[in-house]
Amino acid sequence: MHATDSWQDDADDSRPPLSREQAQLLLAAKPGVSVWRVVALQALVALLVAAAAWPLGGAAAALSALWGGAIVMLPAALFAGGMRRWLINLPPAYALFGFAFGELLKIALTIVLLVLAPRVLGHQLLLWPALLAGLVVTLQVYWVALLLRGRRKR
Repeated sequence: MHATDSWQDDADDSRPPLSREQAQLLLAAKPGVSVWRVVALQALVALLVAAAAWPLGGAAAALSALWGGAIVMLPAALFAGGMRRWLINLPPAYALFGFAFGELLKIALTIVLLVLAPRVLGHQLLLWPALLAGLVVTLQVYWVALLLRGRRKR
């Protein structure tokens, strides 16, 4: 009995590649989710969290929760716009670099918006628990988008 490296593909795996029709059927069965749909869903979730925070902590909680949602949604919207505008026109190797650079910019903008929260909202209106709740709940939209993947509009 000899041990095989679990990281290596089996040499005797002789599955034929998919035909064009099979690949199209596979793509049709599990279509992707539009990035703009995800951004719109993030905006909706941010508004819902802000509306839920209003009765709990007033206008300050609602504004803080809304800012928390914007911390996630605005960089995602800018990233989606950048992907749509210039990454599609680049050769694949450059597009991969551009994607990674775009993600880095998205993270940097998220941090900047988080740091700017006390200056924008002011210390009287900033409620960190509400802001973090808006941020965390809006971040969960990515998981919802994965669950919605492949569901057709009816």
